This record gives sequence, C-alpha cells and structure tokens, in this order.
Amino acid sequence: MHEVWRILNKALAGERLTESDGVTLLESADLLPVGKAAEAVRRKRHPENVVSFVIDRNINYTNVCLSRCRFCAYYRDESAPDAYVLTYDQILDKVEELVEQGGTQVLIQGGLHPNLDLGYYLGMLQAIKSRFNIQIHSFSPPEIVHLARKSGKSVHETLALLQSHGLDSVPGGGAEILVNRVRRAISPYKISWEEWIDVMLQAHALGMRTTATMMFGTCETVAERVRHLVRLREAQDRTGGFTAFIPWTYQPLNTELGGSGTTAVDYLKMLAVSRLMLDNFSNVQASWVTQGAKIAQVALSFGANDFGSTMLEENVVRAAGAVHRVPLEEILRVIRDAGFQPVQRTTTYEIIRYF
Repeated sequence: MHEVWRILNKALAGERLTESDGVTLLESADLLPVGKAAEAVRRKRHPENVVSFVIDRNINYTNVCLSRCRFCAYYRDESAPDAYVLTYDQILDKVEELVEQGGTQVLIQGGLHPNLDLGYYLGMLQAIKSRFNIQIHSFSPPEIVHLARKSGKSVHETLALLQSHGLDSVPGGGAEILVNRVRRAISPYKISWEEWIDVMLQAHALGMRTTATMMFGTCETVAERVRHLVRLREAQDRTGGFTAFIPWTYQPLNTELGGSGTTAVDYLKMLAVSRLMLDNFSNVQASWVTQGAKIAQVALSFGANDFGSTMLEENVVRAAGAVHRVPLEEILRVIRDAGFQPVQRTTTYEIIRYF
C-alpha cells in the first residue's frame, strides 16, 4: 500500500508516472485510492463541472473482412450469405437521419474488403460532403493501411487523398493492445503496433486529429496494457494530435477467441490508471457500449470526463454480445445524477450546447 500511495502522490503532484508505476497500480488491490487520485487529476484538468458527449452514428459500410480477427463476431467472408456492402444511397440515408437528430459526427468503419478500391471511399466521402455539413471521423488505421497497399500508394498519400475528398479525422479503432505478441495471438492478419502508430502520426502531420483506443481483457498481461499506454503517451509527446483516449473491454460472445472477458472492477481500475499515466491526453472517455450506463456513470468518478457518443447505430460490439442501448435522455440523466452538467460537443471537443 505504501508504494501505491507514493505513486499516487507523484501523479497528484503532476509528475510523470513510469511504466513500472503503472504496473504497480494495476496489480494492486487498491481500487478506490487509485480511482480517487484519477478523479482529482481529472478535476484539475477539467475544473468546469461538465461531462461531454457527441451525437453521432456508427456506419459499418461492409462486414466483409480479410483480417478475421479472433475477437470479432461481426466479420464475414465475401461468399457468406449475409455478407454486404452498403451503397452510397444507403449511407446517405443513414447520415441524413443522423443530421435530423442534431448529429455532428459520422463514424464510418468497415472490414478490410478484398475488392473495394480507393475510388469507393473517395466517392463516399464526396457524396456525404456534397450533401451534409458534418464531421467525417472515419476509417481506422487498419483500413488506411489496407487501402494504401491495395492502391500502391504510401500511407501519407492515401491519407492526403482521403482528406482532400472530405475525411476530417481518424478514429482509433484497431489498436487493441499495441504489443505485437498480443496482436499475433488475437489478430494475426492485422497491422503491427508500429504501423498503427505510424498512421496516426501521419494523420497528425496532415493536420487531422485522431482518437486512441484500447481493447483489453483478451490474453494481454498487465505490463502489456501499460506498455500500450506508454506508446500512446510517447506518440502524443511528438504531435499532440490525439483528442481522447477510449478504453473498452473485450466482449467474448460469438467470437472464435471466446473466454470470459473482464469485470467492471478491472475496467474501472484500467480507466483510472489510464488517466494517471496519460498525462498529455485531455480527454478520457467512458464506454457505456461495453459497460452499460451504470458502470459508465461510475467511470465519471474514476477519471473519465466524456460519455462518448449517443451512437444511433452500433453493430460490431453488439455482434459480440454487448446489448447496451442508451438513448439521449438517459445519457443526460446519468450525467446529471453523477453530479455533472451534460454538454454536447464536437469531435474536437468544442462545446456546442449546454443542457
């Protein structure tokens, strides 16, 4: 316990925690002291008593994917009877519905389809931007690398082309754990951690902001979780381009990987340690999609300052057994009941509405 208090006091004094500090905190049984320290650090960074969220929608343009990640229950082979690719009209209908509900951000992600070329993506971006004034926060690093390889272009060229056709920012999907041992075990056909970071640094160099994520609870060690945080922190030191960190838990249902997932206690501790380790990240997001509204509400006292998004549509996590749906009214209530004022934000965390 003495060692834990030493580390927490260090964090509260604004000193940077080491990798071994992070491991000690995650391995300790002291959930509440770690949570209280994370809350104190969060309040120092965000003294205004608000919790933000964005109104958005997840659109999965295809479920066909070459990656075949062992933790994913959503992907299909191209020959599967329920394999699909959305048309532009179907995508535009979904964006229109979002805009009508006050949405400001569309998150478009899909599988690594063997036969969709760069033209499909550029046309999609142009079609959306020609009709709607909305932030296109889309295409995770594995998709970007897949597109670059297919088109014979560099990652930088691919990102620049997507940006010139309407891509505004890049989501942090596909990070899982930024350690190649874990990646080989759970997603052997996906990009390496170095490639994931490289996409983000290249996006930042083009002036695009991105988010960073972590999916934990598969086969990684505590030390590997902390290594993930340190790698993100080092990248953020270089560019400052990440707007937020979003940790969530592996959902085991219907997946090849199986297992039992992780507990709410483990989630809250991971979230709190993330806030303490990631001293150069402004925003840490609670994940009601995997945890449900009650635990996401508790997360607001464990270092989170953001409630994520209303997510009018979400398919991938749901396929793996997460069934939480939280309508806007419920999000507002949960934030208020936790003692905060709910505010609607943009992708880049400008506040556009107080509730």
